Amino acid sequence: MSDPINNQIHTTVKRIDLFLLGLVGLFLSLPALAQTSAPPSSIAAANRLQRVLVVQSLRVCIWPDYYSITYRNPKTLQLSGIDIEMAQALGKDLGVAVQFVDSSFAKLIDDVTQDRCDVAMFAVGITPERQKRLRFTQPHLVSDIFAITSRTNRRIRQWSDIDQPGSVVAVAQGTLHEPVMKARLKNAQLMVSNTPFAREQEVRSGRADVFMTDYPYSQRFLANADWARLVAPDGVYHTTPYAYAVAPGDDAWLARLDKFVSDVKRDGRLLAGAQRYRLEPIVAR
Repeated sequence: MSDPINNQIHTTVKRIDLFLLGLVGLFLSLPALAQTSAPPSSIAAANRLQRVLVVQSLRVCIWPDYYSITYRNPKTLQLSGIDIEMAQALGKDLGVAVQFVDSSFAKLIDDVTQDRCDVAMFAVGITPERQKRLRFTQPHLVSDIFAITSRTNRRIRQWSDIDQPGSVVAVAQGTLHEPVMKARLKNAQLMVSNTPFAREQEVRSGRADVFMTDYPYSQRFLANADWARLVAPDGVYHTTPYAYAVAPGDDAWLARLDKFVSDVKRDGRLLAGAQRYRLEPIVAR
């Protein structure tokens, strides 16, 4: 019998074993669950790994406008980015299909805690506010904050020009940059836009001097926006670790995802993906 056939049989048997394991775990938990008054969403969250294995589907929340992370090409509608690849790798490791669910940083907490997805995989920054509501794997990326201004802007030439009287700094609502800049800015005016595109338009129109972003998103502008110019901090300004987020209350699911992150770091899948999307400088070692 040929090796390809042997491999196919081995893969099929492994998937059957995972399916049966999840099914048994789910049925064993039903009597205990029946005695509780928890709503269906709580029951699902408390048995997420078993449910994923039983239904053979992993729901992954993404932000489809996150360049090189989870980006949907507006022309082809194809998804690409390091966390698209990592989600597919996770699905392969679990032996299940992956279903992508559109989300955003503004909707992140609601989408995860209200069971619209099993995990959020779009380089979610670990912030104190999010840690109150979500649980995180170990980080897979770490980024500082960067600024984008227009090439015609005469006010902002270097980082020290940003926090000055008369400067207007735009941030997107719900992103980690909103609370950070609220705390750090002393002289400049903070403008909070309801979408990332709105903050960009404020800078392009001249109503704002800069908008704040991270390393991956800044690369989109360096590659595609001829009007934009990058302003980098002189040193470390405010680094943030990025990870995958889940709803609280399911230690087994979080542990399985944390093992996945350890695996892709160790076997080189994370680094290889980062190199494809020019994110190697921010890979968490």
